[in-house]
Amino acid sequence: MCANLDREHARLLLDIAHLYWDKDLSQDEIAERLGYSRSTVSRKLTEARRVGIVQVTVAHPIERLMALEEELTSAFGLKQARVTEVSRPFVPGVTPDVARAAAELLVEHCGPRSVIAVSNGRAVAAVVHQMPERTWPTSTVVAMIGSAGESYDLGDGGDVCRNLAMRLGGRYRSLTVPLVFDSLNLARAVRQEDQVATTLELAARSDVALTGIGAVGESTSPLLRKWMTPQVVRECRRRGAVAHVCGHHLDTEGRHVPTALCERTLCMEPERLKEIPFVVGVAAGEEKVTAIRAALRGGYLSALVTDEVTARAVLEAAVG
Repeated sequence: MCANLDREHARLLLDIAHLYWDKDLSQDEIAERLGYSRSTVSRKLTEARRVGIVQVTVAHPIERLMALEEELTSAFGLKQARVTEVSRPFVPGVTPDVARAAAELLVEHCGPRSVIAVSNGRAVAAVVHQMPERTWPTSTVVAMIGSAGESYDLGDGGDVCRNLAMRLGGRYRSLTVPLVFDSLNLARAVRQEDQVATTLELAARSDVALTGIGAVGESTSPLLRKWMTPQVVRECRRRGAVAHVCGHHLDTEGRHVPTALCERTLCMEPERLKEIPFVVGVAAGEEKVTAIRAALRGGYLSALVTDEVTARAVLEAAVG
């Protein structure tokens, strides 16, 4: 359209547009400077936009992130998704932005009387660290999984429960028993103990749940490392395990992969996770893409919180 303008008229429109948009002068100030009426300046600005000299773009990085959130919810049938920009992680794979977004989402779906089930691990602990303080004395935080026994490093279940309860000003019920037992008989006996059975049942009936998503590949998750014997590793590979959620292994389609650890692991049954109304999964990083997709395809999550690079990779894998 600009090609139809003579040079002098185009120069006039450019001068007025620069004064208005770049120099931030008012239309009255431009009229006084150039010797035109205010109405003439207004018409010239309208013409500058019409012929393409001025092009207004409305944009913000959050628009790009929101588009990814919509794609994730549509592709995997999620209730919600939160995608953050990529920033430097403060624990492996979890940035402060991802942890903060997960904390905000969790609070949105909780209330003073909520029962909140939690897994353990560094991602979950990072989210708890970002939780805002509340005064919810009748809220209850409950563990979905036994103790890995290394709380100084992993954000173990007992610490996670206690720390989240302190943030919310409520109560908590942790599982002060091992995540994996050496003896199958002992694992079965402990699972039948009233306190353990009641805690797991309360977790299964919770209002909201928060879990990390572990990858199974070249490296072993810190949560399961001391129990992943060469025999168990070979079995996981043979059966196609690529992820673990709440102590259970999943294949690429999100199906539960029974292993030698399963019956000795003290945690909530994977199918019970699907019964919880709102389950937030938090994970990020290239090494987590396959695992995240498995958890999504298995229908274990209601919401995913991740970063932009991971979200794009998960969606590309879904299309591929």
